[in-house]
Amino acid sequence: QVQLVESGGGLVQPGGSLRLSCVVSGSSFSRSVMGWYRQAPGKQRDLVAIINNDGSTNYADSAKGRFTISRDNAKKTVYLQMNTLKPEDTAVYYCKDYSQPWNSWGQGTQVTVSS
Repeated sequence: QVQLVESGGGLVQPGGSLRLSCVVSGSSFSRSVMGWYRQAPGKQRDLVAIINNDGSTNYADSAKGRFTISRDNAKKTVYLQMNTLKPEDTAVYYCKDYSQPWNSWGQGTQVTVSS
């Protein structure tokens, strides 16, 4: 059974940075496409960034130039470095292993950007 455990969220002031981590167990991580999503209260869960198994990446327009997704296959971990954070980045952030069913998610990590 695949498990995803996100961490690294917290309260940060506008303009600050956070680095999220997601440790994956029980899957062939190195072959998996991985993504980060976020969900703000009352809103749908939206894609933030994707990293393919060859290391290529894609970002939502809201994340371009500020966020960086990366992976460490040896540690079975995917990261999301978030810089120049804005209040509208406030959400619960989830990682996604695309080799797993769509309803398979971790518990998420809360990111709150506020002064």
